[in-house]
Amino acid sequence: MKFLRIIAFPFSIVYGLILGIRNKLYDFGVLPSKEFKTPIISVGNLCVGGTGKTPHIEYLIRLLKSEFYIATLSRGYGRKTNGFIISDMNSTANEIGDEPLQFKRKFNNVRVSVDAKRVRGIQKLKENYPSLQAILLDDAFQHRAVKPGLSILLTDYSKLYVNDFIMPSGSLRESKKGAIRADIIVVTKCPVILLPIERKRLINELKPMPHQRIYFSYIRYGDFQPLCSDEKNPFTKEYYFERNYSVLLLTGIANTSPLEYYLKDKIKNIHRAKYPDHHHFSRSDMENIKKIFDNIAAPNKIILTTEKDAMRLRSPEYTDALRGLPVFYIPIEIDFHDKDKEQFNEQIIHYVRANQKYSNVYTK
Repeated sequence: MKFLRIIAFPFSIVYGLILGIRNKLYDFGVLPSKEFKTPIISVGNLCVGGTGKTPHIEYLIRLLKSEFYIATLSRGYGRKTNGFIISDMNSTANEIGDEPLQFKRKFNNVRVSVDAKRVRGIQKLKENYPSLQAILLDDAFQHRAVKPGLSILLTDYSKLYVNDFIMPSGSLRESKKGAIRADIIVVTKCPVILLPIERKRLINELKPMPHQRIYFSYIRYGDFQPLCSDEKNPFTKEYYFERNYSVLLLTGIANTSPLEYYLKDKIKNIHRAKYPDHHHFSRSDMENIKKIFDNIAAPNKIILTTEKDAMRLRSPEYTDALRGLPVFYIPIEIDFHDKDKEQFNEQIIHYVRANQKYSNVYTK
């Protein structure tokens, strides 16, 4: 792996130079970056792969939805449609993407939309819902065409962006210097217990600028829920742990490490069917998954997938293949350590409240 990184390093330099020029063109105003009077909160990262954007957007939705009229705007990665779409309860992952569908299924009263062109998406949202009080931009840190009012940068506890390299020798989408655009940095997927000395070490590594606040979040796993039913599972996840269930872990996400780490001491017999992020399962995939499951020699066994994968697996095209199989997904939420929760909430709500005097979109 180290050898491959060395070989790829010259390409990373060229790629980094191209991205650096692009960012400077935005910084100097050569390329336009549009601002909006409506509060815009962007959530994104510097690296390719999962840092936990989806559960952090969901956290913001829970935080804001009772007081403000809000919407989300995503690119809709992996969808088979184009242009601007506002979702409804009949939307599918093929139409809007798995992550936006997850938002809609959890928060029916929130306006969930997709558009690869974020400026147009924001304008369309405001045209359709003039009284919107805040818009959450999903995975938009590199989308410089929009200048958010508040920018949240996520970085994985186990792989801080300061210790990474630009693609292809690393996983950074742009130089780590791009972090200066963030107002908030959240270190995600931290251990449930985070000692003060560890917090200090992480802050020292990240070296935040004076205008930046750093917070630390961790994952909370919910109970297993049936894939093909909206009825809540009457059993807690401990039911499956205590009865030594074997698990076929079916995943199509960027980073499975946190989930595997969580399960490793709780499930003795884990089999894996791992696919790329946002994978669209084929008929042969379904046949292979069923074959692996049938070959697990255990009286108690289930198929367990992630909540994001569940959005795709619920599509009608998979119904027949999965019928009769005990398929469950494990929902997740994020929470913040210690006083971070109170301070993060206060910063977000203060920003949205302070900008409610504005109602119409304008551009520079």
